Amino acid sequence: MVKSFYRYISKFWKRPKEYLGEIFKKRLIEWRKEPTVKRIEKPTRLDRARALGYRAKQGFVVARVKVRKGGRRRRLYGRGGRKPSKAGLVRFKPKKSLKWVAEEKAQRKFPNLEVLNSYPVGEDGQYKFFEVILIDPNHPNIKSDPKIKWIAEKQHRKRVFRGLTSAGKKARGLKA
Repeated sequence: MVKSFYRYISKFWKRPKEYLGEIFKKRLIEWRKEPTVKRIEKPTRLDRARALGYRAKQGFVVARVKVRKGGRRRRLYGRGGRKPSKAGLVRFKPKKSLKWVAEEKAQRKFPNLEVLNSYPVGEDGQYKFFEVILIDPNHPNIKSDPKIKWIAEKQHRKRVFRGLTSAGKKARGLKA
């Protein structure tokens, strides 16, 4: 049986360091220097993007987002002269996944677009990188496409902040 092109792409992304090696390492170094949210021309992982609903047509936008890894800190409010280690600031686990945080960052950067979904593209010691698929709900191509025109409806506005994307539903306990 003949394997599709997307099968080969997904095989590479199972172990990118093994197959891509130095290219992948250089990419991560470049991505680290870029701004937190950056619009890109086309997806890095075409197989994953298409599986999540991306199409190479007008109205679809892809953004790469970097999110800092590790636990989150609590804010320190007037503790006087107390010892910082006893103030209860560290060792807090966020309820949101880093993927959901990345989707929210992309939504804040592009307020006129809607988040469809996202997927990981790499990580180094400091950051995790995600690509977020965004859709322009006001674009004529989107409004006329029967598969994706649902996102232009009023009830789907700012869905990422209400936990209605895949990552949001999983963090809320609505998915396995």
